[in-house]
Amino acid sequence: MYQKEFQEIVELRRSNRSFDVNYEVPGEVIERCLKNAILSPNSSNLQLWEFQWIESESLLQKLIPLCLSQSAAKTAKHMVVFITRKDKWRERAKWNYERIKEGIQGKPQKIQKRGLDYYKKLIPIVYMDDGLGIFSVLRKSVSFVLGIRKPFYRLGGQAEQRIVVHKSCALAAQTFMLSVAAEGLHCCPMEGFDKRRVKKLLKLPRGAEINMIVAVGKGTEKGIWGPRFRVPYNEVVIKK
Repeated sequence: MYQKEFQEIVELRRSNRSFDVNYEVPGEVIERCLKNAILSPNSSNLQLWEFQWIESESLLQKLIPLCLSQSAAKTAKHMVVFITRKDKWRERAKWNYERIKEGIQGKPQKIQKRGLDYYKKLIPIVYMDDGLGIFSVLRKSVSFVLGIRKPFYRLGGQAEQRIVVHKSCALAAQTFMLSVAAEGLHCCPMEGFDKRRVKKLLKLPRGAEINMIVAVGKGTEKGIWGPRFRVPYNEVVIKK
């Protein structure tokens, strides 16, 4: 039904590295795109992310050298820093638990009870960290033993937790970028930045990590560095 419109959005979305400095991107556009990003799929609905919307000129100027003075950073009217917040798993698990609890009238239905147990019992097992790696070893050991005879979710350590939250955050960033394209505007996701200095500038807590920084503006022709080409379909899609 919407295939044609979506195809046009996908085709429009390009990493534009130079924006029109005379074109002002309305704040309500960024707000709409961020609201769409919040709707993105994410692991266990924990929403372990944070989106810092940078629109103040002074802060944008401070970010430019930290983004290695890329043209996209120099000409951006807005930048959005996508941040993982694994450190918030307890409060987000509690938030989900309370949402389920609020919907219970009388005796909990089976699916509601499973949801309560999921956020009260299982999520702590998945995300608990003692700082010494003991919980990681226990999770891996339990996964190995229980996975000998049947398929079992392979619980891991801090590295596995980081991968999960970064995947969810990247999904939100992609939704945001497609939303920007749907507004007829352009963006450039940047991985080239000094993560330590950006983290310090934004006063992020220790448990936060930067997933990517997305520059937004009205793209220019020189911002597109050539035709888009991809590895052939048959090389990356394995049909079985």
